[in-house]
Amino acid sequence: MLPAPAPGLDQPLAMLRACHERIQRQCATLAKLAAHLRSDGLTPAARQAAADVVRYFSTAGRHHHEDEEQDLFPRLRAQPGLAVLLTALAGDHQRMETLWKKLEPLLNAPETIVDLDGFGKLVAEFNALYTAHIETENRDLLPRAEQVLPEDALREITAGMAARRGVRL
Repeated sequence: MLPAPAPGLDQPLAMLRACHERIQRQCATLAKLAAHLRSDGLTPAARQAAADVVRYFSTAGRHHHEDEEQDLFPRLRAQPGLAVLLTALAGDHQRMETLWKKLEPLLNAPETIVDLDGFGKLVAEFNALYTAHIETENRDLLPRAEQVLPEDALREITAGMAARRGVRL
């Protein structure tokens, strides 16, 4: 049986949820990279994994946060009980960006990673933050968004996501 196709821009909330799965895979790759560097050093495969993680978080990962902060969160702010959650999630994005600014230069030049313990701790902190953040969004935010957002709001979210990616609808 073939896997189901990934949701498209016409299903913006499903697309955000699918992006969470891709983020988790990239975080797993990052954890494997940290372990690999410790056990086998910088191999061509490790260098490629580092480049792949950078490519993902510098494009799709960044778009994902923008999708949420620019398109989804503003449409949910007026919902009772969501303001505190949205503020916390936006704060997570800021902490993720701070950690990414430490990781990205190391991943762009993995031969400069000399403190493997420090790198491993940075990766673990980044991954733990993403894991908790994704769990909160999948459990508390996206189901609520599915309940309360009208079709016109979903179309507006789709339009913002498409524009960010240079996709014409």
